[in-house]
Amino acid sequence: MSFLLLAGCGNNKQTDNMAITVNLRYTGTDGNARKFAEEMISSGTVDAIRAEEGNLRYEYYQSLDDPETILLIDSWASQEALDAHHASPMMATIAALREKYDLHMTVERYTGADMQETDNQFIRH
Repeated sequence: MSFLLLAGCGNNKQTDNMAITVNLRYTGTDGNARKFAEEMISSGTVDAIRAEEGNLRYEYYQSLDDPETILLIDSWASQEALDAHHASPMMATIAALREKYDLHMTVERYTGADMQETDNQFIRH
């Protein structure tokens, strides 16, 4: 599945190998996933999340293969930072918007790992 960046770049702060990255795919109908992401951005919710302590990245991408799917890449410096985000009032805003746009989600969670020297030959900096 290919994705196109939907909104401007997030923090993209330097991460270490203890960072937690969560990929959330929002799927709806009639362009609702994109409308959800656009409202998250226009309401200031995305900027508020990016300003939270420990947020490293919060970016939406639109699938080139499935226009009804939006990918959110959400990275945090630690589990504590992610837990604080989950306890914040913004989660109620996010949940209400998901309901408004009748979105379904899949979630993948990753923790950082050191880059292997053998991988560097495939990376263009």
